[in-house]
Amino acid sequence: MQPDTPSVSASLLPHDLSPWSMFLSADIIVQVVMVGLALASVATWSVWLAKTIELRLARRRVHHVIQVLAEARTLVEAVKKLDGVVGPEAHLVRAAMAEARLSAGIPGEGLRERVESKLARIEAAAGRRMAVGTGILASIGAVGPFVGLFGTVWGIMNSFVGISKAQTTNLAVVAPGIAEALLATAIGLVAAIPAVIIYNAFSRSIGGYKALMADASADVSRTVSRDIDRRALPLHEAAE
Repeated sequence: MQPDTPSVSASLLPHDLSPWSMFLSADIIVQVVMVGLALASVATWSVWLAKTIELRLARRRVHHVIQVLAEARTLVEAVKKLDGVVGPEAHLVRAAMAEARLSAGIPGEGLRERVESKLARIEAAAGRRMAVGTGILASIGAVGPFVGLFGTVWGIMNSFVGISKAQTTNLAVVAPGIAEALLATAIGLVAAIPAVIIYNAFSRSIGGYKALMADASADVSRTVSRDIDRRALPLHEAAE
């Protein structure tokens, strides 16, 4: 005959196994893990909202700059049409004009190289600025599942300790503690999966924005080159 399993009073068994109830019943360490992962998820969606708006506005500005450069005959005309437009996209044109003013009266063909060097630095700075905030998405996507797994391991360890103290293997006693522990892993995946997807989407969008900035920079360089070749007076007049 098999030994009798110690009976467990039904009043001592948990009746509510909702996520909130399991959170309240979990060990303090597991609760801290769950709260941290929930905050990470909030951070993920906050970054998504902020960067989506920022990227949309930046792409709209760079398209406007490209259109202006396509219609402008000279650099001075482009600067005038972009008067009041803010952002690194319009700064490409203004930086080229500033370099032209500084180079007024200097013989040689070095203006084009100096302008291209300045435009390259503006492009790089704009790309770095646009990527700010996406690093946290990569961190959450990479670390989130492991943090959740830590909470699960800790919770299961406590469940085994509780089994030892209760001296019973009754599934009704064991299951709630294991469910609470597994909830940490579930929250870790909920935090990590969207972070990875959003990070990859932003990587592609930021790459597209950088390509548009490179197109705008090339348009500025071509405009400066045309002004140099035709010896356009506006460059010298703007420098006076």
